[in-house]
Parts: sequence; structure tokens; C-alpha cells
Amino acid sequence: MTLQVGEKAPDFELRNQRRETVTLDDLLGGKAAVVFIPFAFTSTCEGELCEIRDNSHVFDNAGSRVVVITCDTTASNARWAADNGFEFDILSDFWPHGGVARRYDTFNEDFGYAERTTYFLDESGVISDVVASNQLKVARPFPAYEKALAGN
Repeated sequence: MTLQVGEKAPDFELRNQRRETVTLDDLLGGKAAVVFIPFAFTSTCEGELCEIRDNSHVFDNAGSRVVVITCDTTASNARWAADNGFEFDILSDFWPHGGVARRYDTFNEDFGYAERTTYFLDESGVISDVVASNQLKVARPFPAYEKALAGN
């Protein structure tokens, strides 16, 4: 079961594709979309992030920062970001494997990946909306992001 609207987002400290540390505290004071993805270099995940990249103005207009979390390594995330022109942070939850995804109730224990879940956070780090897909190869529909951002 995913975390619920109205709950405080769990704290985290992870490294992005540039090996910079990003924490939940870094997101406070502004809105954020915390996007968990199963795997880098896969068609569904790449398609989702390309759609976010190509529609970054939607997030910008809503005053929302995009932070992606995957259980892949920082090196994999760096290559994937470079290959696709992803400028938003892609954080590595590689070790301890899926530790943050577990705190966000979105880690698949059977297969070792983060489920396809996006948490929208308000300025104080409280979850204001959740968009998820419960199927590995089914992307979250972008209109659901637009609706969540409009409600933030």
C-alpha cells in the first residue's frame, strides 16, 4: 500500500547522476514531484521520463521540481540522463538496495525494484497527491500528472 495524501513524506538522502547529495529538506519550501521508476534503460520508464522532459514547462508553471528515484546505480543514472538529456535529478536508491523506496511503500520485494509511483509534495513535504501504475509495463498517464499539478 502506498503512502496516503496528507502524510508527511519520509526523509531521504541520495546521490543524483552528478554524484551530488539530494535530501527531502532540499525540496522543502517548494512543490515537488518524487517519481519512482523501476529501471533505467527500459522502454516504459524512458518513455515516461522523456514525456516529463518534453513537458517540463507543465511542472515549471506549477512551481514543482521533478526528482526521479530508481534503484539503479549513480553511474547508470548518469549515462541514462546524458543519453536522453534528462536535466532533472535522477537519484540512486541502489544501496542499501531500495531503502528509500521501502520507506515510501513502493518497493517490490519479490523482484527488487521501485514500483511506478509518483508522490506530489507541497511546500512542507506533505503528500498532496499520488499517481501510480500497478503494472510494470504500463506508464502513468501524463494527464494524471497535469491534474495533480493543477490541484497542488
